[in-house]
Amino acid sequence: MDLFDLTGRVAVITGGNGGIGLGIAQALAGQGCNVSIWGRNADKNKAAAASMAGLSGKVDTRVCDVTDPASVNAAMKATLDTFGRVDGCFANAGIGGGGRRSFIERTEEEWRTMFATNLDGVFHAFQAAARHMTERANAGDPFGRLVATSSLASIFGTARNEHYAATKAAINALVRALGVELARHGVTANAILPGWIKSDMTSGIMANEKFVANVMPRIPVRRFGEPSDFGGIAVYLMSKASSYHTADTFVIDGGYTAF
Repeated sequence: MDLFDLTGRVAVITGGNGGIGLGIAQALAGQGCNVSIWGRNADKNKAAAASMAGLSGKVDTRVCDVTDPASVNAAMKATLDTFGRVDGCFANAGIGGGGRRSFIERTEEEWRTMFATNLDGVFHAFQAAARHMTERANAGDPFGRLVATSSLASIFGTARNEHYAATKAAINALVRALGVELARHGVTANAILPGWIKSDMTSGIMANEKFVANVMPRIPVRRFGEPSDFGGIAVYLMSKASSYHTADTFVIDGGYTAF
């Protein structure tokens, strides 16, 4: 079990104040990892930290807008000032498309807003983290984990949500490229592709009886996912056990894509 002991490690989780991000943060802290939760809402950040009281890892929170590189760099500097290092960056912050508008009706503003958060936000967070990780590796301390939250939309034909799907498909390509480029520094890069997960983002659609009636029979485990279902994969990817596992995409969907 020493393979999964994260004592002394430090991880950043963007969008870590709710949903999948909070599930990841709680699991990492439970294994001794110090975590820095980055989110735009200070009150949600505070509540997330309170929910982790008593876990073995220390918890820090930072108000951060991942669409703004200056905000990301400031949050990274503050996290490094607090913990002295960052070993993992879970780029989880994102927004949903909602399927409200067809492709031919898609506005330029909607397109740009989606990419600014879901793709540019990952770029900003990963770049700041990778810069620190490679500098540390060059100083004789190689270790780094870059993990992005993608989506099943990146591998399905997602009607009326093409802008969301495009950002997530780009993330898959990004982690494959970074997995190759940064391997020499002891840095791995992977993506997690969630299926239908209960969260604030999906609460509306999961309250729709027609949606549930159509989707639930396609999930072999016969339930929607919970944020805690991502704790195990997060601990694995953050740990020494995954040091030879990079440039991959992990589907966590209860068997949805296989059925």
